[in-house]
Amino acid sequence: MPRSSSSLALPPKRSALRRWPVWLALLAVVFYGVAVLMHWDDRGLLWLKESQQSPGTRLESVWLPDYSVDIDAKQMAGIGDDEASDLAFSPQTRTLFSVMGKHPFLVELSLDGEVLRKIPLLGWDNPEGVAVMADGQIAITDERKHDLVLVKLDATTTTLNRADFTSYDLGTSPEENKGFEAIAWDAHRQRLLIGQERPPKLYTWATNGHGPLTGDKRHLPSDQLDLRNLSALTVDPRSGHLLALSADSHLLLELDEEGRQVSFMALLGGFNGLAAHIPRAEGVALDDQGTLYMVSEPDLFYRFKKNPSTAPDH
Repeated sequence: MPRSSSSLALPPKRSALRRWPVWLALLAVVFYGVAVLMHWDDRGLLWLKESQQSPGTRLESVWLPDYSVDIDAKQMAGIGDDEASDLAFSPQTRTLFSVMGKHPFLVELSLDGEVLRKIPLLGWDNPEGVAVMADGQIAITDERKHDLVLVKLDATTTTLNRADFTSYDLGTSPEENKGFEAIAWDAHRQRLLIGQERPPKLYTWATNGHGPLTGDKRHLPSDQLDLRNLSALTVDPRSGHLLALSADSHLLLELDEEGRQVSFMALLGGFNGLAAHIPRAEGVALDDQGTLYMVSEPDLFYRFKKNPSTAPDH
C-alpha cells in the first residue's frame, strides 16, 4: 500500500527538530563570546549589587554612576612615545603625577591634563605605579625590578636617580611582567596599598608618609576584587574608599573600607558620558574635591566630575 504524502513529510520535520538544539547551542556559544568580549560577565552581578545599595550608602561613597566625563580623551603633549602609566594627585601642589613606563619619566600634569614638566627617572627599568605621600615624598614601583623606591621631589627637581634613594623589595610575582603595578597612599590608615596586576591581589606596607616604610609587606584579603587584571589604585581622601582600575575589564570598581563592592564605572562608549571606550586605562586618581582623573595608554587624559545635584556636601 503506497505511503501517504503526509507520512513522507514527517522525516524532514523530525530532522529539523533534531537540528534545533544544535542551533541553540551555537547561539549560546556566540552570545557567551560576545558577553566575554564586551565584559558583560564582569558587570552583570555588579549592576545587581549596585542597585541594592541604600541612599545613605550612596551619599557616603564615591558613587561612580553619578560621574560624567568633562575632558574626554585629551592627548597629552609629548607623551605618545612614552606610554603613560598610573596617576596620583598631590594636595600640596594641586597637580597630578604620572609615570612613563616605556621611557622612564615622572610627569607633572595640571588638573586639565596639561604637561607641566617631565623628570627623567635614571636607573628605573619599567616604572608602572606612582603614589604621592607627604612632604614631597613619592613612591614609584618598578614592575620589572619588583620593587618600590621612595623619592623626594620639589619645585626645583629636574632629574631623579634611583641610586640616591631607598628601594624596597616587593618579592616575585607569578608572571614576570604582570607584577606589582598599582600603588596608592592611604593617609587615613598610614599605609601604602600595593596591587599585583595578575592575578589581582592587594598588599599593604605601613608608613607615616614622611619617612621610610616600617615592618613588612602584608597581604590584604579582598574576595570582591573581581577584575581580570589590576592596573591602578587610588584612595578617596574623604570616604577612605578604594578605587581599583582594570584595563582588561574596562572597569573602575569602588570598594568600601571592608573590601566590599559599592559601585562601578564601565569604561565604554555611552557610559558616564564617554564618546568611545577608554582604550587601555592605566591610571586613576581622585582629588580632595571628589574630581576623578584617568590616563590611558599611550597618551590620553580623562577627567570626570560628579553631578552637583548628587554630590554630598563635604
